[in-house]
Amino acid sequence: MNLILFGPPAAGKGTQAKRLVSEKGMVQLSTGDMLRAAISSGSELGKRVEGIMQRGELVSDEIVVALIEERLPEAESAGGAIFDGFPRTLAQAKALDAMLEGRGAKIDLVIRLKVDDQALMDRIAGRYAETARPDDNPESFKVRLGAYNEQTAPLLPYYKDQNKLVEVDGMGSIESVAQAIDGAMAAPRP
Repeated sequence: MNLILFGPPAAGKGTQAKRLVSEKGMVQLSTGDMLRAAISSGSELGKRVEGIMQRGELVSDEIVVALIEERLPEAESAGGAIFDGFPRTLAQAKALDAMLEGRGAKIDLVIRLKVDDQALMDRIAGRYAETARPDDNPESFKVRLGAYNEQTAPLLPYYKDQNKLVEVDGMGSIESVAQAIDGAMAAPRP
């Protein structure tokens, strides 16, 4: 099964994806993790990405698509991928569909974690105080949240029209969100 976890930064996608990796053996393809790894590597790409992320901007489709494509064979051998933080734009969604179709695969389910923007801002402020992760800086997070809301809005009807979109209340406990996701995954798909 190929699954997209959809929701703004800090909505809990990473927490739920890690749980699915552990419980179901799927491979998490987190663009955030991949981008942070590129930064940590000190490579030229990493330096470019670091500046973009510190300004709160989104990394180009070209870079993100290449990172995802590089990891697809690993996901295929595990029986499925959890796309976390990707796609963020309609162009990325179409590129992902084409990439998967070329490999005889598709997106099976899109789970949107619905969350409250102010609660996310409060969560990020707390996380930044604890970890000082540069992309959790409250000011750059506000820019990222605005970009997410603006650029990803067209993805909702795109996946809804394909009967792949399921919405889950992302403001519940980790356990209640997990139960809702498991229920959506187990439900018969059209």
